[in-house]
Amino acid sequence: MIGEEPEKIELETADLAAENRARLEDLFPGLLADGVLDADRLAALLDVDIAHTADTRERFGLMWAGKAQAVRSLLTPSRGTLAPNRDASIGFDSAQNVFIEGDNLEVLKLLQKAYNDRVKLIYIDPPYNTGSNDFIYPDDFSDTLRAYLEFTGQVDADGNRTSAAADTSGRRHSRWLSMMYPRLVLARNLLTQDGVIFVSIDDNEMSHLRGLMDEVFGPENFVAQLVWQKVYSPMNNRQQFAVVHDYLLVFARNALLWRPNLLPRTSEQDQAYKNPDNDPRGPWKSSDFTAPAGHATPSQTYELVTPAGNRFMPPIGGAWRYTQPRYEELLADGRVWFGKDGQSRPAYKRFLSEVQQGRVPESFWPYEEVGHTQDAKKQLLSRVKFGSSDSVFDTPKPTQLIRRMLALATDASAGDLVLDFFAGSGSAADAVLQQNAEDGGNRRFLLVQLPEPTGYNDYVHVSDITRTRIRAAMQAVEAKSGLRDFSLAESNFAQSAVSETLFDLSESTLAGEPDWDAVAAEVLLKEGVPLDVPWSRREIAGSEVVVAGSVAVVLSAAVTSDLVNGVLEIGAKVVVFMEDGFAGVDAVKANAATNAKNLGIVMKTV
Repeated sequence: MIGEEPEKIELETADLAAENRARLEDLFPGLLADGVLDADRLAALLDVDIAHTADTRERFGLMWAGKAQAVRSLLTPSRGTLAPNRDASIGFDSAQNVFIEGDNLEVLKLLQKAYNDRVKLIYIDPPYNTGSNDFIYPDDFSDTLRAYLEFTGQVDADGNRTSAAADTSGRRHSRWLSMMYPRLVLARNLLTQDGVIFVSIDDNEMSHLRGLMDEVFGPENFVAQLVWQKVYSPMNNRQQFAVVHDYLLVFARNALLWRPNLLPRTSEQDQAYKNPDNDPRGPWKSSDFTAPAGHATPSQTYELVTPAGNRFMPPIGGAWRYTQPRYEELLADGRVWFGKDGQSRPAYKRFLSEVQQGRVPESFWPYEEVGHTQDAKKQLLSRVKFGSSDSVFDTPKPTQLIRRMLALATDASAGDLVLDFFAGSGSAADAVLQQNAEDGGNRRFLLVQLPEPTGYNDYVHVSDITRTRIRAAMQAVEAKSGLRDFSLAESNFAQSAVSETLFDLSESTLAGEPDWDAVAAEVLLKEGVPLDVPWSRREIAGSEVVVAGSVAVVLSAAVTSDLVNGVLEIGAKVVVFMEDGFAGVDAVKANAATNAKNLGIVMKTV
């Protein structure tokens, strides 16, 4: 065929290993010869020692059985998609918030292109791996999408996995680490350069999680290990200590760039500020006029004369905080206090309006400030009407706890995105909506939850509870930001198998009768358009066209010249046609590609 040939949509997520190899070759040309790494040359270029396989020197680091398999699960591309659930959505075309039902490993892979460097705050409450039967994430990483589909009964009911038996050996910790590792690596990619992640955990996996996050984020990006007082009325049913706390591990994408917002000052902090002399500058409190030990110069030792004629020397061996000329300036400015009778030793007046208007967060978070588990259960029950399934969540997180994180790590007016990919009962979404309602913010949330079976009839899957709570929370605060609901699914495009592991993507065609909204959603996501970008729908030459961001997706299995010409006039930077639509009309395809290039438009097919 003569003429321009349009580009192809990449239906698989990025091959992370291939991208890393390309970066390495770009930095060190010739380092990879015939696909083999010259490790000795790399060590020489970096001026470091290299650890050979036979090297038995002891090293510091986190290792576990199955780590290599966990790395492979990270590098395995996904060819899944996120299918819209319009009936479960609220104002789908313009919604700013997103809920996704699916395995978060696959979902995080699918989000990489559209959400890289876009998430300001991640909060997750992963399984604590306490040995109970609730650790049910698929652990067959040879084909993660298929493992997920089998787990949810979409492929083979015989392959369902509903629980994992309790195991007190290292295998249980290893499985947990293998589950967490790829998810944390992918999550880090999504954080903005000044973004931060908070992870809830208890003593059971605290030490392992710290080592894992050191490896993924770098120990230099560790921010804090917070203690949350989670219990209001502890039950002392242990022989040694009643456990009344959980932890929050905090890591920044780049600790040099991340700084927490200040928390509001407490009433106790402000009580010390009075205004006994009716100073027009407002309340103040007195502070010591003498210099700290070892911080004075000879010019700060002098006889101080007060307006009443009293004369004072600094304490023996001490000095005044200020030099005599500076004292005279402060005196003239009304910043020195000599007591109500004017006869006392001097004190410095520190005005409330001039002190730091906030407080630095501390590492201990008491339940009086951020809530406790009993609060959290009441909050959940106020949103979701349960029958017998209320026992699914015995220890949900209170919204006050997550709102503290929002206060520290997000900007109310910046439209910051908050991600929780272990969404559970949906506390994070509830917290975002409440915080926005209180301070007028426009934060957005993106939640992911696996459809874990509950064993109850009122809410069959945990994700049903999550979805119900989000909708109830939006109604409670009268949120107008909408909700887009998606489910992890197989691609809308068929693939021709070349071998057991390779596919010829150039032969991809629509798989069966298309769901056009699902087709549009898949194309947009794989073109890097975030899930919350508004959709604009156009009808051109009898066909629907969805435009989001700078991408237009033509939803038609029959492409005509009139359709092409109309679409190219929209003004989108990228236009995507269905490859099936050009069947038997090669001239239309060639002309379309040429015209698009002449207009500076990238034309693609799928």
